[in-house]
Amino acid sequence: MNIINFTPIESLTGGFIIGLAVAMLYLLRGNYASLSGIYFDVISATRSGFVWRSFLILGLVVGPVILSFFSYNDLGFEMPVTNPLFIILGGLLVGYGTQLGSGCTSGHGVCGIARLSIRSIVGTVTFIGSGVITVLVMRFMGWVTL
Repeated sequence: MNIINFTPIESLTGGFIIGLAVAMLYLLRGNYASLSGIYFDVISATRSGFVWRSFLILGLVVGPVILSFFSYNDLGFEMPVTNPLFIILGGLLVGYGTQLGSGCTSGHGVCGIARLSIRSIVGTVTFIGSGVITVLVMRFMGWVTL
């Protein structure tokens, strides 16, 4: 493991901000932060909550674009693709794909587990387990080094 990638303070801060945002959305609007559902409602032009959902998606698109103007090495991580158009396209495709798959890892992991949803707990364990197995296989085969 590369010790440079060990960022407990940044990780805790990010987790706290995500948890705070999810709690605020639920407490202030009564909505769960299902990003795949929010994305689908925006592209299908669902009228209920269209404005706030559009601003949330806009923030998800603008954030990486702003980040692309900074040196990733100065921020402590490497980005394999730095072209803002590829980053935006990738984010939009992931959003659409999670709608097709009835949810995303973060939605199940953050909101679903908080609601004690069995489907989300099983899904999250499956996602994480699949990731661990993939990394172990790729390291064993020599396709990637950490």
